[in-house]
Order: sequence, then structure tokens, then C-alpha cells
Amino acid sequence: MTHRLWIGAHTSAAGGVHNALYQGRDIGASIIQLFTSNQRQWHSRPIPDEEIALWEKALAETGIGPVMSHGSYLINLGSSKALILEKSRQAFREEIQRCQALKIPYLNFHPGAATGASVESCLQTIIESLLSVQDLATKGKTRFLVESMAGQGSSVGHRFEHLAAIIDAVQGKIPIGVTIDTCHLFAAGFDIRTNDGWEKTLQEFDQIVGLKHLYAFHVNDSVNDLGSRVDRHAPIGAGKIGIESFRFLMTNQATRDLPKYLETPDGPELWKNEIALLKKFAEHK
Repeated sequence: MTHRLWIGAHTSAAGGVHNALYQGRDIGASIIQLFTSNQRQWHSRPIPDEEIALWEKALAETGIGPVMSHGSYLINLGSSKALILEKSRQAFREEIQRCQALKIPYLNFHPGAATGASVESCLQTIIESLLSVQDLATKGKTRFLVESMAGQGSSVGHRFEHLAAIIDAVQGKIPIGVTIDTCHLFAAGFDIRTNDGWEKTLQEFDQIVGLKHLYAFHVNDSVNDLGSRVDRHAPIGAGKIGIESFRFLMTNQATRDLPKYLETPDGPELWKNEIALLKKFAEHK
């Protein structure tokens, strides 16, 4: 029996969330990531029953595996500004409700930014924000995946200690986990250009956070240099990280079978080629 690899991309939900699944099928993806609502607006509507029915039909027709929803870019669960925090928490609840309506297993979110407060205060606010949805989290099977960040501006989550603080405080109360973004990881100062670099990084992650909490990858090369703290994605193998890093991800026992979602620029034609390339790497382990 051939083992199925979970590789896909962030596809478009224009015209209805079900269209993201069909675009995934068209590019040879076995999984997809999508926005369940306009990521640049605070207010969103619940997903209508007829759209849920189309989604379920598309899931059955495409056979797409673990879907990941990406939370709105506006949400800052660690904001020190009361109005932004209130709007962020409400928007996050609505994200969860849409994921539950569509039975989406993963909701990926950026942890937050300090915006003038201390890192410690920001992390505590993020923890409080997550615990505030505990009542809702128990109603479905969606797991919340905090994304590793590049450290741009005042954002937190670029150090494993930040992720560990969040995980340790909420595990057992809400379903939680981590998505590692390869571009963010590299920009944050983790040298993943070689197998040895990856082994060292994964060992450090395991010691501080725990590999059992790692559920997925965002697979992106980086336009900027190691430790730049600048989040700018490049096609895989066309940036500062280099192609061998991605070969490692597809062959290493700890990472090969985890879902990998492309967020590289240039869209479906590029993703089709990148998905094929990642599959090829896995065949020659």
C-alpha cells in the first residue's frame, strides 16, 4: 500500500469555500489551507447551510485530507490595546465557529504582537485570549495551531520559549499545537539550510516545546537572510534557505508525514510544480 503524503497549498476560496478544495485537486494537492472569511475585515458572516453542503460535496469528490484554516491577519490575541483585543477575541471565536461548521481539523493563527507592552505581558494576554474560548473549543474537534513567527516588529512566537509558554499554559484545557513556518524559522535565526542544522533545530524544539506538539509545516523559502527577522516568502529552492532543506523535510522520519502547506508566491502553477517536487523527494528517501 502506497503511503499518502500530506502536501498542499493555500488555495483560493473565492466564490465559496468549496472552490478551495477543487483548486487543491487541480494542483495535485492532498491537503489545503484556506481563509474561511475575508482575512482583512473584522466582521464576517456565518457560513450558510447551502455553502456547507457544497463544501461537504467537494470534500467527498476531491478526497482532500486535513484542511487548515488560516486565521485573519487582523487578529492580535496579545494586543495591549483594549479595543483591538476585544475585536480580536470576537473575530477568533467566529473563526472557530466557521471551522466547526465545516469540520475543519486545524485553525492556524499568529500568536500576536506586543505593540508597546512587554513580551511577557503579551504572552500572558495570548494565554488569556485562548482560555476565553475554552467553552467553544470543547464543542468541536478543531485544533488551534500557533504559528512560529519571524520576529518582525513586536510580534512574539519567534522563539521556542514563547511557543512553549503558550502551550504549557493551555494544554489540557483547549486543543493546541504548533505550525512551523520554514521562512519564519529561518528569519528568526534558526539555520535550517543543512541536515545538521535541521537536526539541531528539531532537537531544540523537542527540548523546549516538544515534538508531540508539532502538527504541521508552512513550507516557504526566504527572500531574506538568516536572522533577518523579515517575513518574505520565496519559491522553494529559490531563496536563502535552499532546496536541500526541503529535501530533508520530505525524508526525515520526524517531519516526512506531517502536513505541509505551501504559501509560496506566484500561485497555482508554481504550487503544482512544488508539490510534484516534494513528492519526488519523498520517493527517494
